Amino acid sequence: MTAHSTNWSEGQIVRSVARQTFNRNALVMVDRCRWTGNECDALVVTMDLRIIDLEVKISRSDLKADAKKDKWWKTSPKDWALRPDGTMGAVDTPDKKLTWPPKVWKHYYVMPRDIWRPELEGSLPSEASGILLVSEQQVGDTPYGISLYRRAKPNRDAEKLLPQQVMDIARLANIRMWDAYDMKASAQETQACS
Repeated sequence: MTAHSTNWSEGQIVRSVARQTFNRNALVMVDRCRWTGNECDALVVTMDLRIIDLEVKISRSDLKADAKKDKWWKTSPKDWALRPDGTMGAVDTPDKKLTWPPKVWKHYYVMPRDIWRPELEGSLPSEASGILLVSEQQVGDTPYGISLYRRAKPNRDAEKLLPQQVMDIARLANIRMWDAYDMKASAQETQACS
């Protein structure tokens, strides 16, 4: 196989991870989700009601740029304090770098094996993030294999989801499924007409 022989898409990668990595230990999985308040390429709800955030990367530049996303920073509002000139007023407070995105128990980067280099670990926003690598390898019903490069460290402060929250996420997954059926039917109708 030559380097970059596959034109990877986020959808291919998420489907492979869903079928191989989380097929038995996920209660529900939703792609392109903002339920946590930040973008997740895929949001996984585990059987013990915790959130795993999957961030799919298909280029090195995309991976390096991820550290600047809002999900990795807690921005504090301006505080009222005594200024150096002796007056009271709004002062900036520094942003705080986060180890995990909000509400997330574990965070993984998922990317093609051929773009990963060990020296890229230094450009990741958190040492707690895990890394899953995708390669061309027939596994079950998918032509891609998933391997664990680095296990994610759990956020011990991440709260378990409440039943209503799980129902909200499951409802979103259900809506996405029916939308996918609609898109498939429209594509079949278009193909039949041509």
